[in-house]
Amino acid sequence: MAKELKDLTPREENYSQWYNDLVVKAGLAENSAVRGCMVIKPYGYAIWEKMQGALDRMFKETGHENAYFPVFIPKSFFSKEAHHVEGFAKECAVVTHYRLKNDPEGKGVVVDPDAKLEEELIVRPTSETIIWNTYKNWIQSYRDLPILCNQWANVVRWEMRTRLFLRTAEFLWQEGHTAHATKEEALEEAKKMIGVYAEFAEKWMSLPVIVGHKSDSERFAGADDTLTIEAMMQDGKALQSGTSHFLGQNFAKAFDVQFTNQEGKLDYVWATSWGVSTRLMGALIMAHSDNNGLVLPPKLAPIQVVMIPIYKGEEELARVVERLEIIASELKKRGVSVKIDSRDNVRTGFKFAEYELKGVPIRLAMGQRDFANGTIEIMRRDTLEKETISQEGIEDRIEKLLDEIQQGIYEKALKFRDSMITRVDTYEEFKDVLDHKGGFILAHWDGTPETEEKIKNETKATIRCIPVDAPEEEGRCIISGKPSHRRVIFARSY
Repeated sequence: MAKELKDLTPREENYSQWYNDLVVKAGLAENSAVRGCMVIKPYGYAIWEKMQGALDRMFKETGHENAYFPVFIPKSFFSKEAHHVEGFAKECAVVTHYRLKNDPEGKGVVVDPDAKLEEELIVRPTSETIIWNTYKNWIQSYRDLPILCNQWANVVRWEMRTRLFLRTAEFLWQEGHTAHATKEEALEEAKKMIGVYAEFAEKWMSLPVIVGHKSDSERFAGADDTLTIEAMMQDGKALQSGTSHFLGQNFAKAFDVQFTNQEGKLDYVWATSWGVSTRLMGALIMAHSDNNGLVLPPKLAPIQVVMIPIYKGEEELARVVERLEIIASELKKRGVSVKIDSRDNVRTGFKFAEYELKGVPIRLAMGQRDFANGTIEIMRRDTLEKETISQEGIEDRIEKLLDEIQQGIYEKALKFRDSMITRVDTYEEFKDVLDHKGGFILAHWDGTPETEEKIKNETKATIRCIPVDAPEEEGRCIISGKPSHRRVIFARSY
C-alpha cells in the first residue's frame, strides 16, 4: 500500500482528521499563507469546474443570465437593511486605505496614513446590497421585470475557526439575485431554485437531501423565508448544502427600488437570492469517501476511467499502450474522460493506490497476458470489486458501469441517510439519540425561539429545517409540552 494511504487516518478513529488528511493527500486543497484561506489545487478545482458547469447549464435552462458585480461594497450600503447588517457585521473585512509607502525607517512598507478612504469599503460577504443599489438604475416599469441574474464569484466572511472547503475566510460560490413584479413570482422563483439545487445534489453529487424551510432564527439575514437542502454526512452530522431566499420587498425598500406596475401605480420590487458554494466539495467528500480515499460520482470525477499498463520492458509497454489508446479513443468519442498512466518511475501498486485515493470511478489494467488473450481487468472504485472481462464491447460495458456506479453511490447514501432519521417524543430520547447515534431527529417543537435556543445551548443541536412535505401531526413540544402541529428536523451540524 502506498505511503499516502498508510498515513490516512481511519474514519472510525478520528473522522475530522480523516477528512483533513483526505483533502490534502488526494490533492484537493491545502492551507495557504493567509490565515483561514485555502489554495484549491488543480484536481480539486477540476471537480469544482464540473459542479460549476452542471449548475451553470441548469441556471441558464431556467432563464438566468450571468453577470458580475464589484467585490467592494460601500459601508453605508450595509446600514440600509437592519437585519442584513446585523447578520454579517461580525464577519466583514473592511478596506480603510488605498495606498502603501516605504517605511521611513527602512522596515519594508507601511500603510500611507494620507491615503485613508472617505468611506470604508466592505469586501463582499454577499452581494444583495450592491446589486439592489444597481437594480435601482435598471428598473422603472413592469416591462423591465423579471431580472434573473447570477454571478460566479468569491466572497469573504472572516471566520475564526476554519476547515478546508467547509468553512474558510474566503470561498467560491454562485449567488443568484432576481427581481419580480409580484410576490407570487418571487415565491415561485425561490421554490424553483431550491428544486434546482436538490436535483443537482441528487443527480450529480449522488447526495440525497431534505428540502425544507429554515426557522426564523436560522434564516438568511434580511429574508422573509429561507429554503434549504440538508444532507447527512457519514459521522451523523448535517450539512446545509444550498439555500434559496424569498427576500420580500426588504431590499427594494432599503434601496428605494420601485416600478410602475400594469395598473400604472408605483410598487416596490419583490426579490430572491440563492446560492451554493465550495462547501459542496466538503459534502461530496464526507458523504461518500472511505478509508481508501475519495469515492467520486462519475458525473463529477475529473478522470472517469484510468488505464494502467502492466509490462516488462519497453516493447511490451508499447504494445499494451497502443491497445489501451484504441479503447481510450472510443471512450472519449462517447464523452468519457480517460487517462492512460504509463509512467515508468513508479510501481503499479503505487498507481493503484493513488487512483483509489483520488476516487477515479473505474480502473482498467492490462498486461501482456491480457493483451494476448483479448481480456482486461476492470475495477470499480465504489465497491472495490474487480473482474477480468473480454476487451470486446468494453466501451459499452464501461458506459453502463459508470451509470451503475453513479446510481449505486446515491442508493448507498440514501440508505444510510434514512437509517439516520429517528423520531422522538421526549427530550430524554432526543438527547440520548444525539449522544449515541446522531443523525436527523424528527421532534415536535412549539415554534418559539426561546425553546429553539434552549435546545441549541444545551445540546448543540439546531433546527435544520421544517420539511416542505412534513405532514400535519398533532403532538407536544419535547421541551415546553405546548401543542405542536408538525415535526421538525434537528441535528448537530457543520
